[in-house]
Amino acid sequence: MARLREPGGCPWDREQTFDSIKPYTLEETYEVLDAIDQRDWPALAEELGDYLLQAVFYARMAEEEKLFSIADSLDAINEKLVRRHPHVFSDGDARTADAVKKRWDEIKGEEKKDKGAAAHGLLGGVPRSQPALAEAMQISVKAAGAGFEWEKLEDVVAKLHEELGELHAAATQEEREAEAGDLLFTVVNIARWLKVDPEQALRRTNARFRRRFGHVETQLAARGRTPAESTLEEMESLWQEAKQNPTSNSGI
Repeated sequence: MARLREPGGCPWDREQTFDSIKPYTLEETYEVLDAIDQRDWPALAEELGDYLLQAVFYARMAEEEKLFSIADSLDAINEKLVRRHPHVFSDGDARTADAVKKRWDEIKGEEKKDKGAAAHGLLGGVPRSQPALAEAMQISVKAAGAGFEWEKLEDVVAKLHEELGELHAAATQEEREAEAGDLLFTVVNIARWLKVDPEQALRRTNARFRRRFGHVETQLAARGRTPAESTLEEMESLWQEAKQNPTSNSGI
């Protein structure tokens, strides 16, 4: 990367900035997730290389501006891993994954205080820039950790039915948007209670839908028609046929 950024290196790489690289970082992140979903290990090996390149690229630009180097980033994460795992590297005690997570968050909060971070509320540290589904999950986790939580799963399911009723009763587009948002947020809470990652669950559902609808299109094409030229009943029949295919029912 240093060679690419030097005079006489690559014109494209030399023109890049921290801001111009950000979209590629997001793109590479999703390509890593897709390779994992597909269980395509050779692709994952390649995508992880692309993913690592993002860190190298940022670090090289920072080093050129004498801000920090890649070594500083690696030192920082090594120190953080040791500091936040006292049950491994020191005399701390955490016997379950939940206990580890609780202690991790406590240490993280202590670190922020030590750095003099301004108080911004319990949810202030949840980034607004991330996808809304991931943001909802983080908000839900933090609020529940503070005790703002249902007593049992059945209570969350009851809330889901309540939100469905409010969505049905919504009279304006603004109300429908608000109630649809409340409904989605409740579904995220149900996923949390079931220890399901809602982002990954939805990605897998999207993948299943793609495969099954692809089967519908392929079978209709064999009959010389498109979905627009077919009836709902015919497409539903082909959809049910696709559901019987084990590969269409898989989670990836």
